[in-house]
Amino acid sequence: MSQLVINGQTVEVPEGSTILQAAERLGIFIPTFCHDPGLPGVASCRICVVEVKGAKNLTPACMTAARDGMVVETESPAVIAARRTILELILANHPQDCLTCEKNGDCRLQDYAFYYGVKSSRFEGERHTYPIDDANPYIVRDMNKCILCGKCIRTCAQVEGRAVLDYAYRGFRTKIAPAMDTPLGESDCVFCGRCVTVCPVGALTFKSLAGKGRSWEIKKVPVKCPFCEAGCDFHLNLKNGRVIGVTPQPPKPGRPLCLKGRLALELLYMDEPPPPYRKENGKFVATGWAEALDLEKLLAKISQGRVDVGRS
Repeated sequence: MSQLVINGQTVEVPEGSTILQAAERLGIFIPTFCHDPGLPGVASCRICVVEVKGAKNLTPACMTAARDGMVVETESPAVIAARRTILELILANHPQDCLTCEKNGDCRLQDYAFYYGVKSSRFEGERHTYPIDDANPYIVRDMNKCILCGKCIRTCAQVEGRAVLDYAYRGFRTKIAPAMDTPLGESDCVFCGRCVTVCPVGALTFKSLAGKGRSWEIKKVPVKCPFCEAGCDFHLNLKNGRVIGVTPQPPKPGRPLCLKGRLALELLYMDEPPPPYRKENGKFVATGWAEALDLEKLLAKISQGRVDVGRS
C-alpha cells in the first residue's frame, strides 16, 4: 500500500494506483476528458493536472503513480489557472451552439466550463470548418466539436479486426478519421456505437435520437441483449414512458457490441422502430422490417449457396 496526502486528507491505495484513483477514494473531484477506466491511458488532454509537492511541473493525475509520502493539491491556484487555460484553448476552436447541441446537459466540456467559470476564450485565430459527416443512417460526426481526446480511437481498437478510426494529418489540421479520411459510411465501420458512447462532447451522436429529447428529459433503463452469447449491455431511452431509442452502455473490454443487437432491441421495445438499411451500390437504402426479416428468402439463398451460413 502507498500512503499519500491529497488536499490535506490522508489516503492509502494499492501500489500501482494513480493519483486520480486515490482522489476518487476520497471523493475528490478531478476533471477528465481522455481518461476512461476501461481504456488504455494516454494523458493527452491534461485537464486532470494536479500539483505535487516537490515536482517541477504540474502532472496528469490519470497517469501519475501514487507514491508513498506524496503530497498533492488538486485545486491550487496554479492547477485552476492551468485548467482554465486548457478550456479556453479548446473553446477557441469549438462551436458554442450549446442551445441546439444534442449533447446539451450531458457534455463534459460544458460541465467543466461552468465549474471553472470559463465563459469565453482569450485566444483568437483560425477555426475548423469541417463538413458534417451524416451520410450513414446511424451516426453523425461533427469534427468541429471534436476535442481530440482519442477515446473513440481506443474503444474501437479494443475489438479485434476493427480499429476503424485513428488520428490523421498534423498540427492544426489534426483530426480523427477513418482510413484515407473517408466518410464513416464508406469505411469498415459496423456502426456499433462504441465511439458515440464514450465521446465526452457533441462530436459523435446517434442520428436516430436527433431532436427527440434533451438529456434531462430522457430516462435510461439498462437492458441486456439476448440475441447472442456475448450479452452486451444497452440502455432503453425513455421519454414520457415511451422508448424513443436504444443506445449502448459504456463498452467493456472483450464485449464487441454490434449493430444487429441494437436494431433488434429497437424492434423489440419501440412502438415505431426506425427502418433497417441495406447498402446498394455504395449507398444506404431504407428497407422494411418485413423484407429484412423474410426468412423464406434467406433460406432460399442458403439452399442455393448464395449466403455464407457462418457469417449470417
